[in-house]
Amino acid sequence: MTRYLFQQPLMRAALAALSLVAISGCAQTTPAPASKSPAAEATPAEAKQFAEKLNADLKKLWTRQATADWIKSTYITDDTERNVAAINEEVMAYVNGAIKESRRFDGLTLDADTARILHLLRVSQTLPAPANAAQRAELAATAAKLDGLFGKGKYCGKDGKAKCRDLGDLSEVMAQSRDEPTLLEAWQGWHSISRPMRPLYTQLVNASNAGAKDIGFNDLGTLWRSGYDMPPEEFEKEAQRLWGQVKPMYDELHCYVRGRLAKQYGEAKVPAGKPIPAHLLGNMWAQEWNNIYPLVEPFPGQASLDVDAALVKQGYDAQKMVKLGEKFFTSLGLKPLPQTFWERSQFTKPRDRDVVCHASAWDVTYDNDLRVKMCIKPTEEDLVTIHHELGHNYYYTYYYKLPVLFQAGANDGFHEAIGDALTLSITPSYLQQAGLLSAVEKNDKNVINLQLKDALEKVAFLPFGLLVDQWRWDVFSGKVTPEDYNKSWWALRQKYQGVGAPVDRTEQDFDAGAKYHVPANVPYTRYFLARILQFQFHKSLCEAAGITGPLNECSIYGNKAAGQRLQAMLELGASKPWPEAMFAMTGGRQIDATPMLEYFAPLRRWLQEQNKGQKCGW
Repeated sequence: MTRYLFQQPLMRAALAALSLVAISGCAQTTPAPASKSPAAEATPAEAKQFAEKLNADLKKLWTRQATADWIKSTYITDDTERNVAAINEEVMAYVNGAIKESRRFDGLTLDADTARILHLLRVSQTLPAPANAAQRAELAATAAKLDGLFGKGKYCGKDGKAKCRDLGDLSEVMAQSRDEPTLLEAWQGWHSISRPMRPLYTQLVNASNAGAKDIGFNDLGTLWRSGYDMPPEEFEKEAQRLWGQVKPMYDELHCYVRGRLAKQYGEAKVPAGKPIPAHLLGNMWAQEWNNIYPLVEPFPGQASLDVDAALVKQGYDAQKMVKLGEKFFTSLGLKPLPQTFWERSQFTKPRDRDVVCHASAWDVTYDNDLRVKMCIKPTEEDLVTIHHELGHNYYYTYYYKLPVLFQAGANDGFHEAIGDALTLSITPSYLQQAGLLSAVEKNDKNVINLQLKDALEKVAFLPFGLLVDQWRWDVFSGKVTPEDYNKSWWALRQKYQGVGAPVDRTEQDFDAGAKYHVPANVPYTRYFLARILQFQFHKSLCEAAGITGPLNECSIYGNKAAGQRLQAMLELGASKPWPEAMFAMTGGRQIDATPMLEYFAPLRRWLQEQNKGQKCGW
């Protein structure tokens, strides 16, 4: 089956709460910067009191912020945007001041929890506030405007007189159409909505960089990379190491898919040895390719894996689909979702107003106020996304009693990886138990079909997951200036993905802004890490369940032993360094792509045979 993540979710509504990651070991001493003399009078007891008050204050502030953001995301108006901007400004000012005050305790020997809380505070800001009040207000307003431009984005035809279509409508075109001109118009139409973002994004970069400098970082990218228990430059090397592990597998998939697309659209449109045009891969950003599976299916005519048809035939509506997702988690021995989840979530798109349909999971009050925000349709893609989003919700529900700064994944990749790992158990056997598939004969052809479906989402995403932040890190550092935003974006798209713009682009365009996470200022490397981590988690859960055999056939559905191992890690939240959480789940302390390569081993052998004699690369 297809394991779609149409758009990866926000793990928090609050702009400030998403970069929480682990410090190594059980460090007891907060580092003192060379330029700062040790505090003369501060004591460890005062630091502990400061940390306790900090968590209490942040819980109140972040609850107000998340509430405002929920309202704005489910009812987009100028008023709700202005409301979000006001509370964001207040939160940014508080956190900025708290970070500066926390420096009083630099150099003190602190208990592990206090030291960790202060560390997490300093890396918690994805959008740090400048000290200057005017700049701070401008940053909050700019962030809200950018988010609103994306949420309200519509394409109304080349002459502006056609029926206006939003991202959901245009994405359906990208997924379903096989007419190249139609695909091109949809692609160009959506990418036109980000042009007005360009000057606003420059403002956001300048103001957020000022905020990062005010709290001791060179720029915003340095701040984002400083939470991974290693110097920022070392984290960049680690990301590249992981990419080096998976790149050969991606290259094999790229070569095969390009050859099949050339047969569909002609070699003039898809030439060998060249990047694939971005509009032909079934997704608005060419980040996942699962929608073109019918064009590249290895063995047509094998047993049907058409879950979409089964959902429609069996009358699945949004709530019934979510109930099925909940049943997966309760089968592991985890508790049911609270009644408020069903009362407060947005499952479908309202007819009377603009909303952000981008799928996301929430705990609005940081107190088990679980919600999902989606615009669910009866598709396999949305069914898998539901399972993924509920993975976030179950993480929330098992750590919500911790101090608010510990209410996060062990690192930001963990939160995404949990949802992704559980979707790996959505196997044909699971779907048969759910009544969505009839018995599927197991043979080599079926295995390859299923693995290719998987790879079109899991493997195809890897370079995109890496390059979004590679581009932003260069922008934040000044290596890429506003005059070259689009040029540098497409250079990275070609370098990592082997994907090219379908038509000439200019610096009037701002194609990075057509991806939600850029105007919303959500760090993206977490998704790259998650695609790799999930296979480590999946392998570990399968081992806990006592399941032997090929990793790609394992489903932990209904296994309480796997659920116990999962719950033990979820309960840690961010209270322990991420290597400890990793060890609790997997028995290891390093991120490693080997389980991912093991999972796709059958497909890789087949792809290598198919690609013999082909001109691979770009």
